[in-house]
Amino acid sequence: MRFSKYHGLGNDFVLIDSRKEKLDGINLNELAVNMCDRHLGIGADGILIIWPSKKAHYRMQIINSDGSEAEMCGNGIRCFAKYVYETDKLSEEVISVETQAGIILPAVILDLAKQVVGVEVDMSVPKDEGEIELEGYKFKKISMGNPHAIAFVDDLSKIDLYEIGPKIENNSHFPNRTNVEFVKVLNDKELEAIVWERGAGETLACGTGACACLAAANMAGKIGRRAIVNLPGGKLDIEWGEDNRILMRGPAEKVFEGVYQ
Repeated sequence: MRFSKYHGLGNDFVLIDSRKEKLDGINLNELAVNMCDRHLGIGADGILIIWPSKKAHYRMQIINSDGSEAEMCGNGIRCFAKYVYETDKLSEEVISVETQAGIILPAVILDLAKQVVGVEVDMSVPKDEGEIELEGYKFKKISMGNPHAIAFVDDLSKIDLYEIGPKIENNSHFPNRTNVEFVKVLNDKELEAIVWERGAGETLACGTGACACLAAANMAGKIGRRAIVNLPGGKLDIEWGEDNRILMRGPAEKVFEGVYQ
């Protein structure tokens, strides 16, 4: 099985093109667990599968490293867009992608040589789902098509993500589990965040999480409608437009390609 490895700010994925590979009869959840193993497999936070779509240009299936399926992935869709734009030699710069969170519209950002240097994604409208106090922290619940729990703290270095992350992710309050973000407000245009991603654990970045962090910070009156979100893997430019839709801008990089046996 041929594959490509991509990452968005260190949040890494194995891409499989179903138009070229025969996936019939394969347990894709088991495949994701095996491929994503960082010692015995390729190593990744999840796999992305390119499928044909009757509703959009493409359909993106996201399976986390633990074999669970995600509705949407912000860093993943940037990698997905870069792959299909370059592989299919597209002329249009805006691509429609069917996901479990609806139709998402990534737009590739090109340099003068027509090379993809980044991707801007319309991440749709954030949904405020209230607040809850767990493990001594007050979490703002935001849906970006997938669930997020965001807590604001003064010192990220004091957060033991490996201890508290799984407790919040698997808390019975979240029937489908949740992504977890701890956020520090640096100034009125910058946030810093660390992420415990549902189904993948600690990751270097989370695109939907960065959008949820900005939305939560703005709702709390801590920041404006556009900010840089600093993540362990790098920076994302997040803008909550007057139309209530969030735009995410960030990079996507191809790492390598190969054959999985």
